[in-house]
Amino acid sequence: MQKRVIAVYGGSFNPPINSHIILAKQIMENCKIIEKLIFVPVSTKYQKLDLADDNHRYNMLKLICENEDKLEVSDIELKQNKQLYTIETLDYFKQQYGQDYDIYFIMGTDNLKELETWNNPERLLKDYKIIVLERSDDKLEEIISMNSFLNNNKESLIKIEGISKIDLSSSFIRDRIQNGESVEEYMPKKVLEYIKTNELYKF
Repeated sequence: MQKRVIAVYGGSFNPPINSHIILAKQIMENCKIIEKLIFVPVSTKYQKLDLADDNHRYNMLKLICENEDKLEVSDIELKQNKQLYTIETLDYFKQQYGQDYDIYFIMGTDNLKELETWNNPERLLKDYKIIVLERSDDKLEEIISMNSFLNNNKESLIKIEGISKIDLSSSFIRDRIQNGESVEEYMPKKVLEYIKTNELYKF
């Protein structure tokens, strides 16, 4: 019997933009066994520069999800006193949803290439499946074939057909905001209004 599936979409979402929503919806539309997709923003404890405050990024994701039945946002990584490893976050959701569910993690090929350096990658691929989004000119099959670790665990790597290759990044949006350029076409209106109201990214 096919288990029900929860997909976990981690990232900085600094800020969340249209491409995040498009990819999330395409994943849901093209992988019907996924019951729900949960955005999980990393906390400012994560070693990444220029992250907006945790609450702001969480609130912007809440705005995106508020009228979407199958999209949610979790603050699990924001409320911890340390930055969780991905395996810890996935273990949390597995415990929350129980044995009737499989947990899938969404990852770009840029991160997949570095997966072997992550915390406990063997168990990550043993206990969970990864939906891989191809970046730029990357081809998942080629990446797997050139990496023995990935090749030995390729049954845990999932490529969903019908997913757009979108290389638009949040850093591009931040740069446009800082330069006083329009970003209306790149994000939902309510997120843009939130950014303006809270004067994020030096708007």
